[in-house]
Amino acid sequence: CRLVMSKHVVIVGGGIAGLSSAYFAAKRIPDARITLLEAGARWGGKIVTERVQLENGLFVIEGGPDTFLATKPYATALCQELGLGERLHGLAMMVPTNVQAMLRTQLVSWPGKARMALDLILPARPVNGDESLGAFIGRRLGRETYENLIEPLVSGIYAGDGDRLSLASTFPYLRDMELKHGSLARGALASRPRNGSKSSSRGWRSAFLTPTTGLAEIVEALVAWLQEHQVALNLDAPVASIAASVGGYAVGTEKLGTLEADAVILAAPAYASGALLSALDPELAQALESIPYASTATVSLAYRQADIPRPLDGYGYVIPRREGREALACTWTSTKFPHRAPEGYALIRVFIGRAGQDVPWDEASLLRIAREEVSSSLGVTVAPLVSRVFTWDRAMPQYNLGHPEALAAIE
Repeated sequence: CRLVMSKHVVIVGGGIAGLSSAYFAAKRIPDARITLLEAGARWGGKIVTERVQLENGLFVIEGGPDTFLATKPYATALCQELGLGERLHGLAMMVPTNVQAMLRTQLVSWPGKARMALDLILPARPVNGDESLGAFIGRRLGRETYENLIEPLVSGIYAGDGDRLSLASTFPYLRDMELKHGSLARGALASRPRNGSKSSSRGWRSAFLTPTTGLAEIVEALVAWLQEHQVALNLDAPVASIAASVGGYAVGTEKLGTLEADAVILAAPAYASGALLSALDPELAQALESIPYASTATVSLAYRQADIPRPLDGYGYVIPRREGREALACTWTSTKFPHRAPEGYALIRVFIGRAGQDVPWDEASLLRIAREEVSSSLGVTVAPLVSRVFTWDRAMPQYNLGHPEALAAIE
């Protein structure tokens, strides 16, 4: 009689990537024994949702991301499998193609608008490797348009420096537009849906999605499913080392000792994975550790609607780097998602920190920066009813020039 041992898969990192990896491993590897290790005291990684109950209702406060992209089907499919499909709320975002509005805007000077128009006649640059996002936009639309319109949007997404970010790793479809249509403007117009198409009534950019009471619903559903299916879940279990062994890998931990694994999935930040692999594969470790990260913070503030002098009649605003302000963006959460605050109340979130920016990281200073930003932009002078500060040290990977080559080396 031959003893057949089940496969043992060890997953390092309990954020959404690690939880999802454990979920799919449990479904797709029959009889596998799966161990999930998280160094911290909670599941979810950068997903953290606080639900604050006051007398008049519930505030749903996100510390990290608050939505996921509907254009990438994987998160939506996962939510459907977990039974969260009916709980998803959408947010439509539109790309401006209104020429009249662009002519009227005061964000770009008349010489800057004239420079933008050159996009219609400038020839496409021949294919010759990657370039920075800042260089590309400056080449097509002019530097003023980049600094006043594009740079703050990019900072809001990547917390990065557009003059260093790789176009191929961030917005490759812009280069495709240039090559296919000879112009970003013509490419944007050609990409719009025809009248009567399903997406034209919502704005032609796909929606962002989020569950009713925050992204933590996905984390909570995953953890419940993994517990039900006997996946070994371990919090406060940092991994100290990974080494080759006779049967596969030896994963060293203080809490559980050395775990023998047939396969290891690393779902940690690149620099953390690189440190773990330094002895096993120095070349891979170096490639992982070459990816830089930026630190950021979010501060959420709740107010009575009556205490905000101006209407929150948009989704918020982003701030160009050239203004030199400590905040990089301010979103009006309760306008984006009205169910995230009780009726008659407003929830506002201020983003702080971008690549190359030196900001204080203590909670009191971050709260001061956020309140000063809301005061100067919205005229709010009262203290918030609720405030929450979340700091994210080395949380935002920077897809700078050379990133595609780094990924190829890692693969």
